[in-house]
Amino acid sequence: MIRRRWVTAVVIALLIGIPAGYLVISAEQSRDSGRDKQAESSATGLRDSWPSKMKRRVFEVPIPGNATDVAYFETSNWKSSRLYVQFTTDGSGLDDFLQDVGSSRSELVPDRVTIGERDADTVGWSFPDSHDWAGTTHRRPDPRPTRDITVDLTDPAAPRVYVVSTATP
Repeated sequence: MIRRRWVTAVVIALLIGIPAGYLVISAEQSRDSGRDKQAESSATGLRDSWPSKMKRRVFEVPIPGNATDVAYFETSNWKSSRLYVQFTTDGSGLDDFLQDVGSSRSELVPDRVTIGERDADTVGWSFPDSHDWAGTTHRRPDPRPTRDITVDLTDPAAPRVYVVSTATP
């Protein structure tokens, strides 16, 4: 009789304890996720990290695997969404990036900065005349994003790439 009551108490504790524990863990994970999203949305400049794979896929910005000094920033409003990305790569990484976006080095126009002043000011970019710039704009039919690409070729072994990808719904 005592053994049966003991087994019943353990079963009831498990039936209540396991779901309660799951709810506590789930609530904490949800809360952490909200904090991460809040921190990202309240950012006012470039974040020194890689954009998520989903963002790279939506905005069609294929960052080469060997890229360094990667930073990004995203803005959204009712008219358009923009992903600002900068990274440093090597010559083959630049070629791979341009090929992945449907372009090539031959489409880079020397001495051309394709990123507008408003976009550059949004993330604090400057494009001084003393650098060797080349740029292109890669347009795609809506709803695919348009990408303004500017490359600093001052150091050909380590080109610095700046991209503003604009998606309109």
